[in-house]
Amino acid sequence: MTEGTFESRPLDALNNSRNKRVLVELKNNKQFVGKLKAFDIHVNVVLEEAEERADGETKRKLGVVFLRGDMIVMISTE
Repeated sequence: MTEGTFESRPLDALNNSRNKRVLVELKNNKQFVGKLKAFDIHVNVVLEEAEERADGETKRKLGVVFLRGDMIVMISTE
């Protein structure tokens, strides 16, 4: 069963976001924006051109970052 551009499994939705800019929110309320380059079954993600955001503004530019899946609350396309 498919609806819109998403497939029937959650990781399919992530796969559709590969090489696109995404917003990742963590349990500690930190937010990161960057290009989704890779992820695994634990939803560990690698972002390129990553920036840390606070109150909607760029706090610092980080380049390539690895975010642990057990800290991620939400991933959204920008």
